Amino acid sequence: MNNLCADIGYMSLNHVGEELCGDRVDVVEENDNSFVIVLADGLGSGVKANILSTLTSKMLSTMLSQGIPVEDCVETVAATLPICSVRKVAYSTFTIIHIINNEEAELIQYDNPAVILLRNGKNYEYPSTETVVGGKKIYRSRIKLMENDIFIAMSDGCIHAGVGMSLNFGWERKDIIEFMETIADVGYTAKTLSTMLLEECNRLYENKPGDDTTVCTVRIRKRCPMNLLFGPPSNRADGDRMMSLFFAKEGKHIVCGGTTSTIAAKYLGKTLKPQLLSPDPEIPPIAELEGVDLVTEGVITINKVLEYARDYLADNHSYTHWSFKRDGASLIARLLFEEATDINFFVGRAINPAHQNPDLPINFSIKMQLVTGLSECLTKMGKRVKVIYF
Repeated sequence: MNNLCADIGYMSLNHVGEELCGDRVDVVEENDNSFVIVLADGLGSGVKANILSTLTSKMLSTMLSQGIPVEDCVETVAATLPICSVRKVAYSTFTIIHIINNEEAELIQYDNPAVILLRNGKNYEYPSTETVVGGKKIYRSRIKLMENDIFIAMSDGCIHAGVGMSLNFGWERKDIIEFMETIADVGYTAKTLSTMLLEECNRLYENKPGDDTTVCTVRIRKRCPMNLLFGPPSNRADGDRMMSLFFAKEGKHIVCGGTTSTIAAKYLGKTLKPQLLSPDPEIPPIAELEGVDLVTEGVITINKVLEYARDYLADNHSYTHWSFKRDGASLIARLLFEEATDINFFVGRAINPAHQNPDLPINFSIKMQLVTGLSECLTKMGKRVKVIYF
């Protein structure tokens, strides 16, 4: 088994005037190292297209993750869903990316724009074979994975971007490849890469998409562990045990909370050096402690990180804020969202007397809710999350 993992991120634009998107992405985890990712593009737009793409993606992802041969999956979908009585064309097109043990990718493509593979930052023309399943031409590929491989799947809304507006013939695949090659080596997450491509499509559409547009990016990267300590233990006697377990873990270490950082400094025998000012007046200043990668305030900072995490899973609009700012919340967001693949939370259950003032909006239950909410968001991002309470 290698030390690779798949970072998966996707975004969609709705056809102008439509509340529902006619494209759908489904991700099913077979095990810790294998995933089935399906991008389906329903015929037309609106409610009908949304239903068709949802059924297609759900059926294909579920059946394939259960080990059913692709031929049977496609034939079942074709027999189950209707063909347009007017146009006599398919109910839905689809792209399947099957990540197998983080060692190999199987691509199964039907009528969507061909998946782009960037390897070492440049376009890589992978081999494919054509087969006919249920009267449909299916293209299949098997690709051995390498670190930093980037797979970009898209609906045809991407290549239609700008037709009759800024471009005569739309945004051709070679142009999309050229655009993505310029940002491939920067180290962006899969979600951010999808966001940037989709924003460019929206710009070409002049903010009025003439088709549902979806991008799904899969970035192959090495695992990167991260450890976050939040709050002192409920039993003071457990302090040294908590610290020894925390600092014994591989990867970077983040300490959140004033009391917590004081305990960590005492355990390490180092001096805690608080900064007097924060780049963001709403976020308390960070501190420096030798042996710790980042020291921040606790509840207020983590609450802001949770806001960023929820936005990241939605429209990712806050990326322009936390991606470059130097306050504690932004620094944690970059470490957890962009760098980390495996995250260990060490959470102390001690009740801070300062938080028990009824005039303050902070209490113990809110602290626990922050941990639960953030760990759920990180899990949805595809991170491996473990929470240990003391």
